[in-house]
Amino acid sequence: MNRLERIKGCLLGGAVGDALGAPVEFLDWSTIEARFGPQGISDFAPAYGVTGAITDDTQMMLFTAEGLLRAYVLGSSGKPCHVPSIVHHALLRWLMTQDHPATIPVSRDGWLIEQLPLWSRRSPGFTCLQALKASARLGAVAENNSKGCGALMRVAPCAFFANAFDYAAQSGRLTHGHPTGYLAAGLFADILQRLVDQEDGLEHAITQSLAKYGHVPGMEETRNLVERMLFFFYEGYKPTAQRINQFGGGWVAEEVLAIGLWCALAASSFEEGVIMAVNHSGDSDSTGLITGHLLGAQYGVAAIPGRWLEQLELREVIAQVAEDIERVPRDYCGYGGEFDQEIEQAYPAS
Repeated sequence: MNRLERIKGCLLGGAVGDALGAPVEFLDWSTIEARFGPQGISDFAPAYGVTGAITDDTQMMLFTAEGLLRAYVLGSSGKPCHVPSIVHHALLRWLMTQDHPATIPVSRDGWLIEQLPLWSRRSPGFTCLQALKASARLGAVAENNSKGCGALMRVAPCAFFANAFDYAAQSGRLTHGHPTGYLAAGLFADILQRLVDQEDGLEHAITQSLAKYGHVPGMEETRNLVERMLFFFYEGYKPTAQRINQFGGGWVAEEVLAIGLWCALAASSFEEGVIMAVNHSGDSDSTGLITGHLLGAQYGVAAIPGRWLEQLELREVIAQVAEDIERVPRDYCGYGGEFDQEIEQAYPAS
């Protein structure tokens, strides 16, 4: 499987998990069971008036990808480039789509921001909104103590650039001030990068990432919960709604990461993994998104059921962003031919 298929699988898989969990995000398991049966939700259902609707998680993931691509173009042009600041600018563009003008002027150029579904409010996280609204300068870290999962949910694109851990953690700090909130994001991006680049399997990627970053100051909560998840996995326990609730349901970063990793490890297919990940009393779209990113990166687009891809909102836009992530570094490293005019227009350096 080539790199492009893994990138597409990751981004589309995450969006599919997000869309599957969106209709049940705020429901407890007993309500989900009563509405969808003992197996829980297993196919797309309407959310926000759309079947296959993405949430704020995928919206912010796409804008994070835009920021990383713009930073790459800017850095390759020889201009000074502080990557977290460029990502911050992209997130402020997302904030503008949510009817919240930023205190810092942001541009309206490029093609991504013109996609109308990105201007729809999909229960955006309070912490992300407040932190971005309070931003006084690009690159400024959030002045809160939140470890909510809003930083983790958007950083999958960092896995496809150098310094994945640092870029994801620094991006997380733009909105979440608690070390668990942004270091869990860094660990997730590093696991994804190892899964794609080394192709050694998810379990090995997790253990290698923990070996390198598990003892970074502030990583204690995340490391402890991921290690607890590994114990459950090694003991042969599969995720169920009741067992997932023992991890807290996924409202904060370390919980979402541990649940998403567990469902991906225990799954025999993409479909099984994301269905396990969304059926519990917790942040279903977020745990679905993390599991979808992981399984999509591991198995590629072909592993995602066609019935879900066909209905997925912004499917073509997400696929285009994945293609750009794969080809922009090639074009701008001098061995992909001339600079591509479409790329320059979509992700201008200034």
